Amino acid sequence: MNLKGRSLNNLFDLNIEEFNYILELAHQVKNEKKNNIFPKRLQNKNIALIFEKPSTRTRCSFIVAASDEGAHAVALSNTEIHLGEKESIEDTARVLGRIFDGIMFRGFKHKTLEMLIQHANVPVWNALTDLHHPTQALADIMTCQEYLGKLNRKKIVYLGNGDNNVTHSLIIASCMLGMHIVICCPDSFQPDKEIIQQSIQIAKKTNGTISVLSNPLEAVKNADCIYTDVWISMGDENKGNNEEKCKQLLPYQVNKKLMLATKNSECFVLHCLPAYKNMEISCDVFEENNKFIFDLAENRMHSIKAIMLATLIN
Repeated sequence: MNLKGRSLNNLFDLNIEEFNYILELAHQVKNEKKNNIFPKRLQNKNIALIFEKPSTRTRCSFIVAASDEGAHAVALSNTEIHLGEKESIEDTARVLGRIFDGIMFRGFKHKTLEMLIQHANVPVWNALTDLHHPTQALADIMTCQEYLGKLNRKKIVYLGNGDNNVTHSLIIASCMLGMHIVICCPDSFQPDKEIIQQSIQIAKKTNGTISVLSNPLEAVKNADCIYTDVWISMGDENKGNNEEKCKQLLPYQVNKKLMLATKNSECFVLHCLPAYKNMEISCDVFEENNKFIFDLAENRMHSIKAIMLATLIN
């Protein structure tokens, strides 16, 4: 399958076959790395990594994935380039597109990403915006496949703030694989309605389902995987009403009581990190599931490598 030259704005950019192709490639490159096989398929490629928001997993994953394949990655913070300030986003995109073979963007406004895609003339990959986080969702699904095998009819439950980028991309990805995804959150923290409606159309093709519930103990029954994320997103720490927000989300903490309510002793927990232990997840449940959580962290690298390979070479 040839995705050369394609950008990744969000997972709606991919059809079901293309999504599965990238996942298969991610498993392939992970196996290659485990066996010390480094084909250097991106030799002489140069990758720009734009960070408006800092990162541990995303930064390290892109740099190591690029290096493994023979490419050179350059990390650029918003203090090092003039993105949208002294220089327009359009002009920055055109400059970087002349110099680099691909551009990663991790930032605040989704509109900035769309402008980069429009003007760069090279593949641009969304590594997090306020609306979508597709590279995270690919790693999420990759990890679920490793532990659950075929994912059609498997149940994944997201607990916490349903109106965030991780939730939105997880919804789309789960529907692509025919999963039963449940978003469990307070009524005031529900996912974007348009993303839900678009995902329902995908789910119709794969026999997946989407549910949005508010009762955690009801939502997690027979779950195969529980997923959670921080309650206060990066960049929102100094905004008002965080104390009230945490108070509303406290009943959605992933803890022992919640895990028992799944009625499934094989159910495991994923967290995209960083984690605020004893807030969105209890410390004991985090440590009992650390293998799954840190496998997910590692899989960011393999899935990101797959995205670069799929869009930069035939």
